[in-house]
Amino acid sequence: MSEIGRGVPLAITAAAKRLVDLALEEDLGSAGDVTSECTVGERTPGIADIVAKQDLVVCGVFAAEMTFAAVDANVEFHARAAEGTHVVKGAIVAHLEGPARSILAGERTALNFLQRLSGIACQARSFTQAVGKHKAKILDTRKTTPGWRALEKFAVKCGGAENHRVGLFDGILIKDNHVAAAGGVAKAIQSAKRLAPSLLKIEVEVTTFDQLKEALAEDPDVILLDNFDLDGIKKCVEIARASNKKVLLEVSGGVTLARVPELAATGVDFLSAGALTHSAPAADLSLELSLL
Repeated sequence: MSEIGRGVPLAITAAAKRLVDLALEEDLGSAGDVTSECTVGERTPGIADIVAKQDLVVCGVFAAEMTFAAVDANVEFHARAAEGTHVVKGAIVAHLEGPARSILAGERTALNFLQRLSGIACQARSFTQAVGKHKAKILDTRKTTPGWRALEKFAVKCGGAENHRVGLFDGILIKDNHVAAAGGVAKAIQSAKRLAPSLLKIEVEVTTFDQLKEALAEDPDVILLDNFDLDGIKKCVEIARASNKKVLLEVSGGVTLARVPELAATGVDFLSAGALTHSAPAADLSLELSLL
């Protein structure tokens, strides 16, 4: 791993390794890159640059490097941009030297990682910038591509937003179905406080003002205001702050980029948006090859 990629957590690189192996198996199959083998000499040397075709927030350079290393250890990969940095259109994100066939064999897989993860980082950066002067933090959700969650949440962080819980195992979020099964908001919170591991925070989703008041009486760590309209959110904030509780407030449901400024202005602590991961458009990057 190059110096630029050394700050990536081991859990992220481990997840990337599994995906890289799967992606290369999917793309190369048992026959390899038959097009390059039919058109490019076995010993033909090449150089290539991975170029940003738009202004973007870089994420996934480490996965691109892992891809080429898995294809051929003789490909030299030189990162030119660190994870989470902003680059302008035309910037070189990475430079490669090595067998032209090997560079071409890894091209699409490497770009797929870069385009997907940089796209999420760009989306996260747009959401965080839209908060402006307000205190609200942007959170992601579990609405991620199966198998890609660790990488996609890393991309969210690269874009400047924050991670919500990673999975069902590291945070208690009592949602509407849990409330229904437990027999009410209060009963659900009481049960969670009695049975939950001591270090896990307890968050509960509410959809009405009555549920909000019921939740406030039980002192959860976070209350999630789900699908309230703007006036409803403002009233929820007023009710919660008047209760003198230190509970944090999160807004979920319909959190689009266009709505972030007005939602942040209500005074809530968090805005969670599935769109950070499930609807981020791929960033535009390309690999430009030339022969030595």
